[in-house]
Amino acid sequence: MTATLPATTRVVAAPARPSRLPVRAAQLVAGAVVLAALVHLRIGWSDLAALPGALGHYLVLMFAHPNWAKLPYALQQTWVSVQMAWVGALLGVVVSTILGIPAAQGVSPLWVRLPLRGLFAVLRAVPEVIIAIVILTVTGLTPFTGALALTIGGIGTHGKWTYETIEAVPTGTAEAVRAAGGSLLEVARWGLWPAAAPELMSLALYRFEINVRTSAILGLIGVGGVGDLLTGYTQYRQWDAVGVLVIVVVVVTMLIDAASGAIRRRIMGGARTRVVDRTV
Repeated sequence: MTATLPATTRVVAAPARPSRLPVRAAQLVAGAVVLAALVHLRIGWSDLAALPGALGHYLVLMFAHPNWAKLPYALQQTWVSVQMAWVGALLGVVVSTILGIPAAQGVSPLWVRLPLRGLFAVLRAVPEVIIAIVILTVTGLTPFTGALALTIGGIGTHGKWTYETIEAVPTGTAEAVRAAGGSLLEVARWGLWPAAAPELMSLALYRFEINVRTSAILGLIGVGGVGDLLTGYTQYRQWDAVGVLVIVVVVVTMLIDAASGAIRRRIMGGARTRVVDRTV
């Protein structure tokens, strides 16, 4: 018995090639924005060509013969910057954690989540320097102003990290606590916090690292710390003292980053397991 082919064979047409018009339009718009920015900035290409030579000249002034007599004062002001960063990170993490957990989906209703997320977005849009300028009208040019600016600026970013971390936690435990009649605080404490705590603590340390670098920038507006000292030495062209400050800032920042990174890896990875040889 021989098989017979159908009289008609259905031909399936190949899918149409996707249009490249949106991609091309986006590329043209991006290119136009870049060109407009270059024209608006009025870049002096001759000055740009002379930049490497000028940069090398000032590097020699700063690091050929650093004024090591300024080292104790540089360390003292760097410690002030680190204190600002630590206080700002501590207060910011506490507030943003309290506000970030209710902003997570599945924890609070929409009318609670949207205002909190809007608050975080607004705070992220305002640089810490602008926040410090507004605060110093009340608190004055003090390191406390820098710490408050770092606190408020950090709430926006860390609050977003907090609710995103909470939303990534498996919901089984939280649903069990809620089904047992647990309140919002009990769900957050027993259903979400144990699973999210390592990631949140790691992000808190990362926030401290960011604050250490930002505190030096805040010092440029006069709130104290190494940035304030750097502004003064630069204005008076004391390049040998500026070199010492740059060295201290780089070394201290690298040490803090290394220590914080090691602690964060330990938090996320857990304690190391050791094999004990029980053979006699």
